[in-house]
Order: sequence, then C-alpha cells, then structure tokens
Amino acid sequence: MNHKPDAPWPEMRLSPVGVVRSGITSPMLAAGDGDLELQEKNEAMREYHEKVEDGICELVIHPDFAELLEGIEDFSHVMVLYWPHLIDPSKRRLRKVHPMGRKDLPLRGIFSTCSPARPNPILVSVVPLLERDGNILRVKGLEAVDGSPIIDIKPFVEPSHGAKDPKVPEWMKRIHRDLGIDTPAEA
Repeated sequence: MNHKPDAPWPEMRLSPVGVVRSGITSPMLAAGDGDLELQEKNEAMREYHEKVEDGICELVIHPDFAELLEGIEDFSHVMVLYWPHLIDPSKRRLRKVHPMGRKDLPLRGIFSTCSPARPNPILVSVVPLLERDGNILRVKGLEAVDGSPIIDIKPFVEPSHGAKDPKVPEWMKRIHRDLGIDTPAEA
C-alpha cells in the first residue's frame, strides 16, 4: 500500500507495557536549544558508559502483560523499545545535531544519529537478559533513565535482526574509540 503525500497520516497511539527501574537518574545527553548538550565530559563520560555497561536494570512489565513474557527466558538477549520521558516535547523539533553534542563532530540529520531528541523519541537497545522473575526482567547494560516507559520487548534473534558487516561513519567510530567501544570494523 502506497501512502500518498497529501493524504492524512493515520493516528497512532502507544501505551507503556512497563517501566524501567535503573540506577541512572539523569540522561547523559540533553536536548538544548538547537543542538544536543553532553551532560558528562571526557573521563566522566567514559565512567558513565562503564557504569551503564555493567549496570543491572529491571524491566517491570505491567501485570496485565505478564503472560506475554512466557518463553522470553529462553533467549540470551532482548530488544527493549522505550521512551525517553525526560525530554521536553518542545525539544523534539531538532532537525540536525552534533552527535553526542560534540562540536568537533559534523552536524548531522537527527535520523542519522542515536539522539534521544527525535520526532518520535523511541529508543531501542539490545541487551543481555539475565533472568525473568514473574513480570520482571533483569537485563545488563541498558542505558535508560529510571522511570522510562517501556513500549515493547522483543527477543533478539541474530539471523533476523543482526546485520552482517555494517558500515559505520568515521565520526561514529571516533565516538566509540573515545568511549573504549570496539566498532564492528575494529572488533
């Protein structure tokens, strides 16, 4: 089905299925006036990333949806789709940003970045699933602020979701090097 440019877009409604419980109380990036602002600088940024990498979060799924989790514990990783609830809706109008708020990196369109300040601020992360306890999933390495609404949980299945040899621009490799993260080309 093709969507005609002048036809009205369908209305969409999302409701949270749960909430993130995390030790992260504020985001590393904030949407400022016209760009992103990095809340942590240099070594603090690396320490923040290490804290996230090692951190354990709980995904507390609403009891009404608990049965939807049946079998999820058979997977090693899950994709978590969540809403960055602390972003002021007026800041979601950013069109271009310096990635990670770094002025030493090129200005890029918001869809070519991982910025949380997006027209529809839906964030996604693939994280290891440590355990399921009823309606609670414990995961490692999720960079979500405490209280973030969870939109969806999906099992991660590499043949279906993984990309083979993804291309990453040099500025992204630079961010990863600065954080001590191996990019696929460097792994």
